[in-house]
Amino acid sequence: MKVDCLIVGSGLAGLCFAETLFQKGHSFVLISDNSQQASEVAGGLYNPLILKRFTLAFKAAEQLDLAIPFYQAIEARLGQTIDFKQEVLRIMHDPGEQNRWFEARDRSGYSRFMDETFVESPNPKVEAPHKLARVLETGRLDTAAFRKAYIAWLKSARLYVESRFEHAQLKLSDSAATYHQLEADRVIFAEGFGLKQNPFFNFLPLQGSKGELLTIYAPELDLQPVLKSTVFIIPLGDHYYRVGATYDNHRLNNLPTEEARSYLLERLRKFLKVDFEVVSHVAGVRPSVSDRKPLVGKHPQHAQLAVLNGFGSRGVMIAPFAAQALYRNLFEGVALDLELDIRRFAERSRRPQGRN
Repeated sequence: MKVDCLIVGSGLAGLCFAETLFQKGHSFVLISDNSQQASEVAGGLYNPLILKRFTLAFKAAEQLDLAIPFYQAIEARLGQTIDFKQEVLRIMHDPGEQNRWFEARDRSGYSRFMDETFVESPNPKVEAPHKLARVLETGRLDTAAFRKAYIAWLKSARLYVESRFEHAQLKLSDSAATYHQLEADRVIFAEGFGLKQNPFFNFLPLQGSKGELLTIYAPELDLQPVLKSTVFIIPLGDHYYRVGATYDNHRLNNLPTEEARSYLLERLRKFLKVDFEVVSHVAGVRPSVSDRKPLVGKHPQHAQLAVLNGFGSRGVMIAPFAAQALYRNLFEGVALDLELDIRRFAERSRRPQGRN
């Protein structure tokens, strides 16, 4: 079997690149063993503002302008809602934060995403004496539902292979790659934190950040917007809410910990004054990079190999943007933004990597 691309990995990166290829009319097969769970356990928020510092995320406007119609096209084809419009309210902790909000809003391009007035607490059970600030153009992608529906579609179209990818079985020629009975012009590695085990791209400085989330049941809490304080609360419907998240750079596994549970509950109870029940606790390792930019681009020696990774906690927003950038680089010859391109790690990429 001959295809334009073999995609390795079924997280947001792999699925968004698959969708980009589909929309452009290219042939592909995606292979995954579902070993990486970062997309499955993600909060799924898309939010253009970094709420700790009131700064815009990397290319926030460009990302949102691409991501929203991208996910809408998927919804229309699959016949399933995955994009839920939810406003995000940031709890202000003191007058100083209120002042910093308005200072940030005066910067060029910021007013599009920052409301000019503060609002009262949406629920008397939520303590917010200094009011809340509203972030504009926000929402939640149900990443678990997205993956489930999209993979089902791939399977129905015979474009999905559920298997562990064996890097040693990948054979490279001058212009293509062969994996068992499959020949591809290009191989796209979108393996998440699994990239650490990839002999072709393990020279990249991919880091891991373990995130843990709780799901709570709070029948007395009637809340519609997403709330952000030291933790966030995301309404899921039927009185269920997702609470997160933690960041652990040391214990890089998918096992929930009592320490993270206690951390989240302690901070949640500081502003949420209602009884609730914890119904689930999940963990996953986010693929991240020290400069907080994705890893995108071709291998320095094997042009038929490329990587799409390192989205961190903002994968919902950046995945369609990075997937399109990689597509245009591979198929249209458009140079990658240096802030995305793995060539920014030039000294490391000069070292021989992978097999000949």
